[in-house]
Amino acid sequence: MHSPEPEAVNARAWTTYGNHHIQRGTDVPEVERISWGFWPTGPGAEALGDLSGLRVLDLGSGLGKHAAHLVREHGATVDAVEASASQHARALARYGDLSGLTLIHAEAVEYLQRAEPYDVIYSIHGFGYINPHRLLPAACQGIKPGGLLAFSVLHTNSHGLGPSPSVAPRTEILPLADGEDQTVAMWVLPPELWEALLVQHGLRMETVTLINPPTPDNQVSCRLYAARRPERRANLRPADHGPE
Repeated sequence: MHSPEPEAVNARAWTTYGNHHIQRGTDVPEVERISWGFWPTGPGAEALGDLSGLRVLDLGSGLGKHAAHLVREHGATVDAVEASASQHARALARYGDLSGLTLIHAEAVEYLQRAEPYDVIYSIHGFGYINPHRLLPAACQGIKPGGLLAFSVLHTNSHGLGPSPSVAPRTEILPLADGEDQTVAMWVLPPELWEALLVQHGLRMETVTLINPPTPDNQVSCRLYAARRPERRANLRPADHGPE
């Protein structure tokens, strides 16, 4: 059994984060493009392909600004799932009336287990906060055969510490503007471990994209992973033959 404690720590941190920004009245500008890292570098929405007519899920959607961008600028219909009540409240206040965007307050794994499968699931920094042994089976279940999963995660932190050699959470810091930084537990894994986990849970890795900062003095880096759920194979049986 996997201990829920690291995820409980993260839930408390993100609730504190959201409440802090509600009280602070933080002005967050609209995004002009999808940013998979912490900077406007790397690919944008093109990493998701043509979203026309597809069911799209933003997992760990936070304020909802990326989901809103896909609705407004790319004609997508997006469900945005956020576990933090305070972050969900911020999203509702900002985008609650946006047609094409449905804001959902739910824990990611529980939601995936009951939802109708999606054509595309994406997450910007959300996957690192949930035990992949819980999350990836549910993600596979939540994607239609042939559907796409795209997620970005931390690879190297601000101290230059690279990914961990095992599937275990480690302590990282969630910065809080004008407030006390929050301690979180994150799964920071190398590409080979992410690929092994994806394959183990029924997904096929397609690409790994480096998302690096624009200046060499910043040691933080991220990775964008794209994986696909294989199409179902038809049940084949030998052709029926008449008597010989």
